[in-house]
Amino acid sequence: MSNKISEIKFTVELDENKVPESLHWDAKDGGIENEETKAVLISVWDPLNKETLKMDLWTKDMPLNDMQHFFHQTLMSLSDTFLRATNDEKMTATMRDFCDYFAEKLELLKK
Repeated sequence: MSNKISEIKFTVELDENKVPESLHWDAKDGGIENEETKAVLISVWDPLNKETLKMDLWTKDMPLNDMQHFFHQTLMSLSDTFLRATNDEKMTATMRDFCDYFAEKLELLKK
């Protein structure tokens, strides 16, 4: 019996200065093929060196307001992931308080 392999692929089109002009991604198991995006944050854990390796990319036409919302939603999602991974409700509440503060200071939740 062989293990199933699932692949997630990012395609980055760069300008002459190596700045992303377009980003697309595929996750066929999730029904996503050549989907356009404006930003991607990837973090992977290096167990040997006990550190996070990361790649942060966004297109040069990513609007500032969208970037602010992207960060807020990412921070909220990280809070949820932290809770699932650690079951630490107290620290999760602290993280969510920061997310609320972040959104308030950037005026992200105004109607």
